[in-house]
Amino acid sequence: MPKVAMPKVALHGLPGVGKTTFKNLLAQEVSRAGAEVLTLKLAAPLYEIQSVVYAVAGRPLLDGHEQDGQLLNFLGSHLRQINPHALTEAFSRRVRHAEQIKPSAVLLCDDLRALDAKAVTRLGFSLVEVTAPEELRRARKQARADLTPGDERHPTEAPLEATPWRRVENRGSLEGLREQAAQLAGELLR
Repeated sequence: MPKVAMPKVALHGLPGVGKTTFKNLLAQEVSRAGAEVLTLKLAAPLYEIQSVVYAVAGRPLLDGHEQDGQLLNFLGSHLRQINPHALTEAFSRRVRHAEQIKPSAVLLCDDLRALDAKAVTRLGFSLVEVTAPEELRRARKQARADLTPGDERHPTEAPLEATPWRRVENRGSLEGLREQAAQLAGELLR
């Protein structure tokens, strides 16, 4: 019997729209339906480098969720300057490894950037755009209390021009977001 590839979903949207919140809800709904879920961060190498920079500066990051937006913008640009495919090559290796160790798992990525969309779709990921009203998005971004905010005009934050497979609208209601996650989980696991 041929192996059936499990769904892969890459979430994208402006900072603060709720991509990670939606990814967490989607993972819960997929798990509730009896499927395994693995989350892979495209920008994982940037967060590793960020951690090293802060440790060398004598201010180690104690929480794995801390973000220095300006530093991440810089690192993303500079890494791509050295090798335009550095992030996507590393991501591809992690995807292939995940497919080998957990071939039946649904793969989720919640940090897709426009610069990486083609490479990620070639890996079989469906693109899901997460949106939010501007006022809500800005309030959510501010509430994250990033170490420094990223520059939304930075090339690494450019909006994706490809048509997404699905769209999710975050209107600020966790229940509303959960309903959309349940609906998407149902579509993924059909």
